Amino acid sequence: MRRIRIALGLVFALGALGACGADNVWAPDEQVEAAKFKADGPPTITLFTVLSNRSNSGAHSGLMISGSQRVLFDPAGTWYHPYLPERHDVHFGINDAAIDFYVDYHSRVTYRTVRQDIVVSPEVAELALRLVQENGPVPKAMCSTSITKILRQLPGFETVPRSPFPKRSMKAFAAMPGVVETVTYDDDPDENGYILARGIPPLEGVVAATLPAGE
Repeated sequence: MRRIRIALGLVFALGALGACGADNVWAPDEQVEAAKFKADGPPTITLFTVLSNRSNSGAHSGLMISGSQRVLFDPAGTWYHPYLPERHDVHFGINDAAIDFYVDYHSRVTYRTVRQDIVVSPEVAELALRLVQENGPVPKAMCSTSITKILRQLPGFETVPRSPFPKRSMKAFAAMPGVVETVTYDDDPDENGYILARGIPPLEGVVAATLPAGE
């Protein structure tokens, strides 16, 4: 059963995970600045990998960086939230509720989501933040390739092979010292239509769809 049920009344359609791909967008400066979120705790790099429960193959990769701010690089992904401004596959304002929403969006009876966290130095986190923002839009099915290209430019991550396969990238990331891994399963049907999200602060001037009264 889905863990996220939203008080804000925002509703989002579930997208297909088979081939990652999304349109390129560029949020205005004022929205990006207003949404910025800095997490507590040490600087961290997180790799998300969506795995098929049927074939055990990798379906999608995402990269979260937490430093002077926390962003989510979701290359060629279909996930979005109207209160999380996006620029070239980089989503800003990633608080804990946004992370829950990201995991819930991808996890269902046919897919599970693997989260791998590793603590890094402030310098490495800031370099990663810069690289994902400079990367530009990612073509379809290039999620893992773009993420491993960025990781290989970070001190300590040079041995991560550049790979188009999310599962191979996940295994390489897991081999790094200090990685903490969690796996999320969800028994919701593959095509249940919608999920809801809460705890993500609204942005001025951004209007989102509301649910009918009583829902």
